[in-house]
Amino acid sequence: MVRCVGATHDLHVHPIRRESALAGGLSDAEIRREYTRGRWRRLGHGAYLDEAVYRTLDVDGRHRAAIDAVLPAMSGEAVVSHQSAAVVFGLPLWGVPLGKVHVSRHRKGGGRVKRGLVVHCTALDGDVMSFGGVRVTTPARTVVDLACTVPFEQALVTADAAASRFGLSQAEFDPVPAAARGRRGVAAARRVAVHVDPASESVGESRSRALFASRGLPPPRTQWEIRDPDGAFVGRVDFLWESAGVVGEFDGRVEYGRLLRPGQVPGDVVFAEKVREDAIRDLGYRVVRWTWADLDEPEPFLTRLASALAGIRTRTVQPHP
Repeated sequence: MVRCVGATHDLHVHPIRRESALAGGLSDAEIRREYTRGRWRRLGHGAYLDEAVYRTLDVDGRHRAAIDAVLPAMSGEAVVSHQSAAVVFGLPLWGVPLGKVHVSRHRKGGGRVKRGLVVHCTALDGDVMSFGGVRVTTPARTVVDLACTVPFEQALVTADAAASRFGLSQAEFDPVPAAARGRRGVAAARRVAVHVDPASESVGESRSRALFASRGLPPPRTQWEIRDPDGAFVGRVDFLWESAGVVGEFDGRVEYGRLLRPGQVPGDVVFAEKVREDAIRDLGYRVVRWTWADLDEPEPFLTRLASALAGIRTRTVQPHP
């Protein structure tokens, strides 16, 4: 099952450590009774979480709990990395597995994969920082590591968000300064660096841009303002292919809810959106819309978009950034 996670939970809970439980007066037999009877969730590495609390956590919240369970059992040189670092930063992940905690060590060899844990051995140099009390790879290095190990679409989702949240430039995603020279996946990481766009505002928009790049479509301008011939603001659009006069809009399921103002109901937002789109069409633009379902089965949507891009503009109106 494909999952989209990231920055959706506010609850960061710390596991119950066996040592702390023993110091608090519990015996090993009592600890065992707690998790065998389902009151505690066993996280491994001598760590547990109250089952009722565990069930309130989303996927990345549970992964963060797993990180907190693993780290005390590791040497001090271990640094949280890859998708685990993205979880610590609260960056979105789409379709990236979170079944194992990923850490990196600054050494040439000795990497291993075991139950619940992946240890990477690589040159880290200065790509380490402290965030939320955890030693973690920097946001740029985290993206590079992901781009070397997960597909382009998944990596771009996280890269766009990292660029926006941390104010990173494309140059900072270059895998060579990140000590990746000669590393498997460097070409894929460079591809992500070329396409990263901090203006992307959602997972769906990043996935859309990844699809455009993969299919060889011209890159659109993102989050662009459309104005009429007098310079009056008409609307901001998700994507714009100005030379073809095509506007692209990704319709996420939660979009209209986010646009609600006090006193409005969803129907008000839908009507306002129709008025905005009609005004954009009146300026000569073609408007192509798509949804999450279109991204999963893109051929019909891509046919519509290609047809629009092949059309001829009826008017020429300069957009404004």
